[in-house]
Amino acid sequence: MSKPKITIVDDDRDTRELLSEALGSEGFEVTSAANGLRLVASLELHRPHAILLDVNMSWINGFELCQAVKQNKQFRDIPIIFISGRGDPEDKRRGLEVGAADYFVKPLDLDVLVQRIRQLIPNDVAQEP
Repeated sequence: MSKPKITIVDDDRDTRELLSEALGSEGFEVTSAANGLRLVASLELHRPHAILLDVNMSWINGFELCQAVKQNKQFRDIPIIFISGRGDPEDKRRGLEVGAADYFVKPLDLDVLVQRIRQLIPNDVAQEP
């Protein structure tokens, strides 16, 4: 059985590496992108089962990027989870409004995040490693 694929989009390299390592050890296949442009380019090649997305990024912010992915009928079914340092209820509301499945505030509880990812992806790929 193939591993569930997660794509992390964050302009902070340390965050991408930390999440990649943590999710990799939980049995996920992880790819990452430094910005929205790289995500868009990679979606065709490496379609993920879920996308973890930062709000504050250069070129296009996470809200705009989420909305763009959700407007594309080829990719709109991919669950998007925001991971942000911005914990304002208004930010959370906006994240869910543009189509995100969930919104986590840093610092993350990785166990809760992993559990939520497993809930969101199809059962045939969400199995424990």
